[in-house]
Amino acid sequence: MLFVVPCWFTCLLGLLCTFSPVQAQQTASAATRTAPAPIRFLLTFDDGPSASDFDNPSEKILNALDKNPYQSDIKAIFFTQTQAKGAGGSEHGRALLKRMFETGHELAFHTATAGHANHRFLSEETLRTSLVTGVQDLSAVRGSPPQLVRPPFWSYNERTLAMYHEHGMQMLLTDLSANDGVIYVFNFSFSKRKNMRQMLLSLKPSWEAGELPSVDGATPIVVTFHDINRYTANHIEEYLGILLDVAKELEMPTTTLPFYDKREEMLRAAMLKTTKTTHAKQELPGIWNWFWSWF
Repeated sequence: MLFVVPCWFTCLLGLLCTFSPVQAQQTASAATRTAPAPIRFLLTFDDGPSASDFDNPSEKILNALDKNPYQSDIKAIFFTQTQAKGAGGSEHGRALLKRMFETGHELAFHTATAGHANHRFLSEETLRTSLVTGVQDLSAVRGSPPQLVRPPFWSYNERTLAMYHEHGMQMLLTDLSANDGVIYVFNFSFSKRKNMRQMLLSLKPSWEAGELPSVDGATPIVVTFHDINRYTANHIEEYLGILLDVAKELEMPTTTLPFYDKREEMLRAAMLKTTKTTHAKQELPGIWNWFWSWF
């Protein structure tokens, strides 16, 4: 007896033969892969608060975070110099520390030396004194010890990291940086947007692969500025717009509120991003990875 096989059956058989189990598994995996959590910018500021009685940059930044065209009531983490005369060691600076905390921002530790000293190059006794003093200074304002530290110049090693932990603080570095450390005489930038775009672009593959940590439905992206830089203070609204523009351009959607607005959520995000060990791979902004590889 002769059987006639329908043409549709022949086509189906051929399709099944060419569609291997491996391809089927890959297709199923791609279909079930969840999209990464949208990004949310966690703003941080170093070196302040400014002690200036004239056109105070820290005050201008606080005012801009409170009211701007993009999101009102933005909260930030301020890594402070608590003893420097040009910062928290002044009467004006101490008043700004109080204002920062009372308006919902987070106070963190930068240094409590007289100047912007590199912790790696301090003796153990001097560094320990700085840490004890800084914790006391910030505890007096916060009502509790600070939880976060960022070393000056992003410079740390096993010794300094162990001492931070000994004093109850976790180290937070950054994902993006405005590269706006205090610049004298020629204080401007022609590449604000280019810098932010390049740094965010470098994070995109890890974000797409789901490798960046997320919490509260968001992937926190830490951004660093300096609140004693007048150029930064005068352009902070422009910087906020740049962050939103490059995220949209790179197709990295943000949360409904693109910046943190609650201290508790901001702290959970920050703790997720802290560096626990010197063996953890940590890319530093600008030239710092290359620079510290020589020391």
